[in-house]
Amino acid sequence: MSVLPPPEQKAATVEAMFDRVAPSYERLNRYISGGQDRRWRERMVRDLALPAGSRVLDLACGTGDLCRDLDRIAGHRPIGVDFSAGMLAHAHTDAPLVRGDALCLPTPDSAVDGVTCGFALRNFTSLPEFFAECARALRAGGRFAFLDPARPRFAPFRLGNEIWFHRIVPRIGAALGDAEAYRYLPASTAYLPEPEEMLAMLRRAGFVDLRRTTLMLGAVQLITGTRA
Repeated sequence: MSVLPPPEQKAATVEAMFDRVAPSYERLNRYISGGQDRRWRERMVRDLALPAGSRVLDLACGTGDLCRDLDRIAGHRPIGVDFSAGMLAHAHTDAPLVRGDALCLPTPDSAVDGVTCGFALRNFTSLPEFFAECARALRAGGRFAFLDPARPRFAPFRLGNEIWFHRIVPRIGAALGDAEAYRYLPASTAYLPEPEEMLAMLRRAGFVDLRRTTLMLGAVQLITGTRA
């Protein structure tokens, strides 16, 4: 039986799930990534390639890891947005935090210099709507950086990733946190379109200079681009 909710229930199911896992979320991320999540975020902040002091929206900010890194590494002025009250309640960041829907951002047009989103694209109910909303909020020449899982192309790496992410991670989640949530999170990669399809969506939303880089032997993808 699929652990993925039907489309009409996805938003409510995902919100409730993140409310539940919020207290242990950062700790489990460290276990699951082997501590590599810090390096991925550092690379993400560097590849965002904005000058210090830029105003950056961190969407689906969770407990604020990336907000802290945006400030610490590059001197940016992040604002965290998440629709999970539980995540925001457990956040550890000095950045302003807003409970909001990433498909309807509480910001004027062309109001920010950058947009980031870490490991959450698969949780949105509509990626084209999300990309269009990011384009609306960004000024011309503004930058985005998105980090999410990927499927390695090299067969041995793909097999290893399948074993780790789809078999072992749910067991870690069950032992340390929430079994249902950590069955959903690996399965939810099915929501992600193929790389070329995602890049085409971003072009249609008004982005140029698109670049997709893979990390962790192809198991993680970092996508960056510029608002035309």
